[in-house]
Amino acid sequence: MANELTAPSAKIQGLTPRQIVAELDKYIIGQDRAKRSVAVALRNRYRRNQLPEKMREEITPKNILMMGPTGVGKTEIARRLAKLMDAPFIKVEATKFTEVGYVGRDVESIIRDLMEASIRVTKQNRMNEKRSVAEEIANEKIIEAIIPGNKKSSAPNGNNPFQFIMGGGRATYNKTTEKIEEKPQDSQTELARDQVRQQLKDGLLEDQYVEIDVEDQPKDNNLDVSQGGTISLGSIFGDMPKRYKKKKMKVKDARKILTEQEAQNLIDMDQVTAEALENCEQNGIVFIDEIDKIASSGYKGGADVSREGVQRDILPIVEGSVVNTKYGPVKTDHILFIGAGAFHVSKPTDLIPELQGRFPIRVELEPLTKHDFYRILTEPDNALLKQHKALLETEGADLKFTDDAVEEIASMAFLMNEQTENIGARRLHTIMEKLLEDISYELPDESKKEIVIDSAFVQEKFGETIRQDDIDRFIL
Repeated sequence: MANELTAPSAKIQGLTPRQIVAELDKYIIGQDRAKRSVAVALRNRYRRNQLPEKMREEITPKNILMMGPTGVGKTEIARRLAKLMDAPFIKVEATKFTEVGYVGRDVESIIRDLMEASIRVTKQNRMNEKRSVAEEIANEKIIEAIIPGNKKSSAPNGNNPFQFIMGGGRATYNKTTEKIEEKPQDSQTELARDQVRQQLKDGLLEDQYVEIDVEDQPKDNNLDVSQGGTISLGSIFGDMPKRYKKKKMKVKDARKILTEQEAQNLIDMDQVTAEALENCEQNGIVFIDEIDKIASSGYKGGADVSREGVQRDILPIVEGSVVNTKYGPVKTDHILFIGAGAFHVSKPTDLIPELQGRFPIRVELEPLTKHDFYRILTEPDNALLKQHKALLETEGADLKFTDDAVEEIASMAFLMNEQTENIGARRLHTIMEKLLEDISYELPDESKKEIVIDSAFVQEKFGETIRQDDIDRFIL
């Protein structure tokens, strides 16, 4: 069975393919085939992790290639996947990379970025486990800031990063027992601190200002190198001592910062790195967008010169290799790759055959219809109409759209995509911004706060710019 390190995130473990599709349906209209393919791929990660280790190593992910015009949901599926799961996930643009020897990003930096994402995910999960203890320690430090005790013992962390002031005495967090052990110490302020502790618990001091010691983190602790990603200065000069600075802020803000600092102090970064490395190798997902832009049907010179070279460089990563990162070597054999592209000019067959073979699952996304536009405007949890309504509510306005107005907006989006460039659902953003531009400008100065958008209003706004083409003029 899967060990603790290779187990997929708890979010995905309990989701069946049907439930994953249902989650994607909340935000993405249509494209059922693409959703099903992604859901099955995610579920297969879970199934694979339930197998014995010997069998598990033999099963490699079935990479997916999504094809379809811009604005139909390819990238949105990737974005929602990232939020749906805790597994390491990155989205990259294929056009950002160049063949080795050219100026640009090295394809191996994809895996380095994925490893960084894995560190963030794993570290955050471990910090969340320690958050309750960290918040308790943070509250005690706030009490110490409000009613100072022994100045010598109130230095941030002291010699022991798990020591702090509690109830008038010295307390230590025992990592083995995961409990706070208090060592009583005579103090005249103990009663006052108990009162402050109760006030904190009751939420009476949230807006009071306190001065706390905040870790002073340098803005950039990495050196950028052209081909090897980044080098941490700490790895060159060793671990540098932490520096602190005093900051004055409200109790509620101080608690957040101190809780974050203490949670970081409570976790073992060596263990986090080991788990993150395993998590990256076994559960990592890379979404390569605009993959069609590196496909070329023949040599054309100029920008095309390195496209096939980029494909050759990506190939070993997709088929399985070892990439060196500052956290250790990462094997890419079991990382899931999802490629996506419009393939307007080029075709999937224009990719080199070896790379085509590494994306065995092909999914073609459908162009959006007028009915799809209507559903995009109204159905998703974050539907565009709901977004604009919420924005104007901040000015005290009540924005309403009639059904015929929504139909008219959907029709105009569909017509504009037919008559000009087809940019998919992004066309709705263009129309909505233009439609509400004058209202948004005048609203802060208007006393009337109830706004009704009907079909007549929409037609008045776009009547001159959008109209059904008269096809008779094309007939000779």
